[in-house]
Amino acid sequence: MATLKVSSSVPSPSEDAEQLKTAFEGWGTNEDLIISILAHRSAEQRKLIRQTYHEVFGEDLLKTLDKELSSDFERAILLWTLEPGERDALLANEATKRWTSSNQVLMEVACTRTSTQLLHARQAYHARYKKSIEEDVAHHTTGDFRKLLVSLVSSYRYEGDEVNMTLAKQEAKLIHEKIKDKHYNDEDVIRILSTRSKAQINATFNRYQDNHGEEILKSLEEGDDDDKFLQLLRSTIQCLTRPELYFVDVLRSAINKTGTDEGALTRIVTTRAEIDLKVIGEEFQRRNSIPLEKAIAKDTRGDYEKMLVALLGEDDA
Repeated sequence: MATLKVSSSVPSPSEDAEQLKTAFEGWGTNEDLIISILAHRSAEQRKLIRQTYHEVFGEDLLKTLDKELSSDFERAILLWTLEPGERDALLANEATKRWTSSNQVLMEVACTRTSTQLLHARQAYHARYKKSIEEDVAHHTTGDFRKLLVSLVSSYRYEGDEVNMTLAKQEAKLIHEKIKDKHYNDEDVIRILSTRSKAQINATFNRYQDNHGEEILKSLEEGDDDDKFLQLLRSTIQCLTRPELYFVDVLRSAINKTGTDEGALTRIVTTRAEIDLKVIGEEFQRRNSIPLEKAIAKDTRGDYEKMLVALLGEDDA
């Protein structure tokens, strides 16, 4: 469930555009006004605001926001204001240009979106960067990482609930044999993870647990803790089966260590607020004994904190 709170009586896009223009004028930017508008509009409403702002004022709202704002607050506002496909394309492109934890971001975008959402991201990537996400991921990665990640970002999974239990039994057996032999990079393992529907994958891993007495992630814990590919494989499986647990782990790492990882925190809140951030927040509280909004408020300040708390549905608007 989403945490985004949209008023039942939303002003027209032209009224919102006028208000945003007002927020940029004068001696200082009115950040509270910007938050009160953008943090309480759906993706479709934000899209119309952007279009209207350009039509009325002849300016790109994103460029104006970039000029008027700064730091982590600017990043949160810009990511949020982008259309979801544009945002995912930007996150993926940034991930192909750096090395620290970037494979996790690529996997996250590929595995936690629906087939249609991932397709929109790939189309937005074409429009924005004049090339495909697949070619950039292939250029950015090597070896087993390339095999897995190119397959994942290229995927267009079936979204239905139907499962083939005979196939689940066969593939659970196959995967168990590969894990037992530590052949984590096997082509069949990658094929199953990158092509099967999420319902089918869940059925396969349920059968795996029934047959072998432990979850597949538990089996994978027996591998080398320093094996980066194995870490990515574990995260892939978690994203495909229990994405809320993956996001809780990322959030806990982002706000519980010395120095907040604002990049990860901003990414999760802005990409999940309209989808399942309520579920993620509930799981976070269950595992950490503190509400997510309080954990974020302890680690953030100022307009950045206000924006994140608003997207969590915990402000007064």
